Order: sequence, then structure tokens, then C-alpha cells
Amino acid sequence: MQARDRAIMLIRKHSEDNVFYLEVAILQGRIVLLVDLDYFFAQCEELRDPSIKDKPVVVCVYSGRSQDSGAVSTANYIARKYGVKSGMPIFQAKKKLESVEAVFLPVDHVFYDQISEKVMNILRSHSDHFEQVGVDEAYLDVTQKASGDFVKASELAQRVKDDLKAQLNLSCSVGVGPNKLVAKIAADTQKPDGLTVILPEQVREFLSPLPVGRLIGVGTKTKERMQTIGISTVSDLAACDVQKLIAVFGKTSGTYFHNAALGIDNEPVQEKGEAESISKIATLKQDTRDLNLIIEKTDQLCSEIHNTAQQQNIAYKTIGIILITTDLALYTRSKTLENSTRDIIALKKIVKELFEKLLNETPLEARRVGVKISNFVKEKTSQRQLTSFIKPE
Repeated sequence: MQARDRAIMLIRKHSEDNVFYLEVAILQGRIVLLVDLDYFFAQCEELRDPSIKDKPVVVCVYSGRSQDSGAVSTANYIARKYGVKSGMPIFQAKKKLESVEAVFLPVDHVFYDQISEKVMNILRSHSDHFEQVGVDEAYLDVTQKASGDFVKASELAQRVKDDLKAQLNLSCSVGVGPNKLVAKIAADTQKPDGLTVILPEQVREFLSPLPVGRLIGVGTKTKERMQTIGISTVSDLAACDVQKLIAVFGKTSGTYFHNAALGIDNEPVQEKGEAESISKIATLKQDTRDLNLIIEKTDQLCSEIHNTAQQQNIAYKTIGIILITTDLALYTRSKTLENSTRDIIALKKIVKELFEKLLNETPLEARRVGVKISNFVKEKTSQRQLTSFIKPE
């Protein structure tokens, strides 16, 4: 009843607004958890070898160019006290830790995935609706399990933490809020091993003083553009006229930024079945922003993907790219065609277009690049003529 009464009050409050706000108001009675495993890769390594738990542990992506070539993927909190951060070059991390006995290890995704699967099974059992968003992160809608009561939800969040510790000896940080956006930011507030609960009536007070870069979707370039129009904090963003935001960032992004600053997020928690896809990814010979060098590599990947698609006799409608930058940030972009295709020329053309646009959005150099196709259409017969085409721009 508490959640329902709150929703009714919000509907009345926004009754003169447009339908979008009305729909959001109806969803305000939700309770969402974001569970984020602390320094996950390094924690997994500590599980495998408990003797390293009290030492600085650094998990690295080695490029293979030299013994210390590559970047830090993650580090435990002991290493972080010495200034080691994700994305830092390995040689620099070693320099910061030269006075102590530190452990440097290569990433082992197979092992981490095995641990992650056990984690997600535990989290899923505590939720009404579940959504995994990474190997170490998941949203849990617990509205029904907590009977719409944030006190019960905080107790449930603590049980989640206790279960992960008891069953897998893993620590996590949990954010509890009325939607995914607030829960995510709350989880980042206290780390490691934190639990932060934000009630609906606390959302504006919680978000207002935060730097605008804390909002999901506000990257470095967007933050810089916001600063040019006088926006530095979430409070500044909330006070900015939505029409001005739309004029600067476009209708979709401008509306999203306006709502996010107010703590409004109506995106449901839902488990997304992994789409059938074919992808290839490779490490570049050198970090670069040179489009020609990137396309030289992705053309090879396109040829490999094309051959696989031909062998499986499938066409596809969605073409995507993967970019891992020097700080190990992952970027993806995709384009869905009006009709399915198996044309390698179209594949290469769109991959090039997507990378060209993406490079304009990040100032960092590319370390790894990939190509992905999905949204498959199985060809009924090998005699069928190829009539697919790319939708004109």
C-alpha cells in the first residue's frame, strides 16, 4: 500500500505534465538493488590463492609486445592505496608498488566467468526480476519480495551480501533505490563492502550535490559540453531548462539528462536473453587513432565473420563494432538494416562508418577492435538470390 499511495501522489503532482512523466510516476513504487562485486577479478584471484589476500594484487591485460606492455584491468584495494588504477600502464603500476611485495597476474576470463555464474545464481534467487549487466554486476527488482517497503529491502540487501560472503567468500557493494539509475549511483557511493539505501523522498537531495559526471551516460566529452553552458553538478542540470538541453544534445539525450537529474528512470529490470551473434575481436599491433590502421584490422575480421556466416547459411540485419581503448574502457556501436544481408562489402562499409563516428566521440587511442553481426535470418535455400540492401541514409 505504501508504494501504491506514493505512486498516486506522484500522479496527482504531475497530472498537468505530459504522458511520459505520468508513466514514470506510476513506476516510482519500485525498489531496485544494484549489486556490484568489489574489485571482482582481483577477488577471484584471492579466492584461488588465499595467500595473496594481504598483498597488493594487480590483474593485467598484457599486450604481448614486451614483458610489461599492457594495462591494469583491476586491482585490489591494497594496491589502490598506492595509486594503482584501472587502465594504468603496467610498468607504471609496478613503479608505484616497487617498495612492496606485489602480485601481478594476467586476466583469466574463463575462471572469472565460472565464479560469476555462481554469483548470478545467488542473486537471481533473491529477486522478483533480474538483469545481469556485466560479469560482476546485476540489477534486482525486489518490489514484491520487500512488499514495497524500503526497510525490508535493506534487510534483503544485507542478506544478499551475507549469502555471497558465506557461500563464495566474496564481498560486494549494494545500492538500493526506487529505480536503476539511483541504485547504480548509490552502489558506487560506499566501496568496498558498502550498502547504501536511498528512499524516494531522498533522491533529489542525494543527487543534487554530485558532479554531473556521476550520472550514467555523461562521459568526458558530454561533461565538457555541459560545463560550457554552466552545468557542473546534478543540481545545475536539474535547474537547466529541458528545451535548452534538447537544443544542445538532441531530443533523446536532452530529455534523458533532464529526467536523470531529477532521479527519474522508468527502465524496467528484465533479464535479456543473449542474442545469437557472431563476433571477432583482435589486439592492434600498436595503440592508435588512425582509422586506416583500424580498418586494416577490422577488414580481416569482417572476412572471417563473412566466411562463418556463409558456412552457416545465414544473413543478418545488425552490424556492430567493439572498441577497447587504452584505459580498457569498452565501447560498442551498431546499425540495424532494413533488410538482411550477406554482402561483405556492405559489412565492411558499415564497420568503417561506425568506427569513424566512434573515434570522434572519444579522445583515447584504440587498443583492441572487434566486429559483430546479429539479428540473424536463416536462408531457406542456398539457391535464394541475394536481394538485401542497406537502407539509404
